[in-house]
Amino acid sequence: MSKPPSTPRLGRSRAAAKPEAEKPTGLNEGNVRAVDRALALLCAFREEDEPLGLAELSRRVGLNMTTALRLLQTLESQAFIQRLPNGGYLLGPTLMQLGDLFRRSLRLEDHVPPALERLRQESDESATFFVRDRDQRRCAFRLDSPQIVRDYARVGEVQPLGRGAHGRALIAFEGPEPPPLLPVVTKGERHRELASTAAPVLGATGQVAGSIGISVPLYRFTPEVEMLCRRLVLREALQVTRGLGGDAARIEATAAPDLLPKTDR
Repeated sequence: MSKPPSTPRLGRSRAAAKPEAEKPTGLNEGNVRAVDRALALLCAFREEDEPLGLAELSRRVGLNMTTALRLLQTLESQAFIQRLPNGGYLLGPTLMQLGDLFRRSLRLEDHVPPALERLRQESDESATFFVRDRDQRRCAFRLDSPQIVRDYARVGEVQPLGRGAHGRALIAFEGPEPPPLLPVVTKGERHRELASTAAPVLGATGQVAGSIGISVPLYRFTPEVEMLCRRLVLREALQVTRGLGGDAARIEATAAPDLLPKTDR
């Protein structure tokens, strides 16, 4: 008599049917943790540092030296890290290449128009962005106020440097004198019936990339409108600066105290 067919072993069948995607979960988490630790090692370097040893890097990041060494070797293989003959570590040339690529990829067109739209929408006034053109300033972006009475300017128009809020904002960080409180506010300086509020925007290399601001007919520039414009312009100057990779702390350090958030004492 022939034997009946054997019954399949359910445990083995279920194991075989288990989706493959579930298996590497632990590995994925480990990979993410390794990336996080490697980035922490890169961020452990400070501007004033001499070449750092393995023990110091391990201490700063909170890793044991075996783990830190393994990660440093991986970073070194891609030139994110350089290892000197004496055993010290420096940041590698790949970071410089990435930094240059980042700076070249930044475009004012990606950051300025949305900021001007927010300024116009929240103030109901004209919003403009000027860039320096040698010893003058040129209107690079402009959104007109929806109101009938407004100042008129066009993209490409050239105006004096050093006059008006934009002209002063563009040179705010130049010269031996301390920078003025930001944003800069002028009333009737460039045009007797016009008030302007502007602040510089900084780029990734520390230079002034331009000035952003709001212009208002003087008769509408009440104390309440002035405060609103100052607050909005400072906010957008900081946001565009951060978007361009600039140092927003330089602008915050010269901001008018009444525009900065109050801290608990």
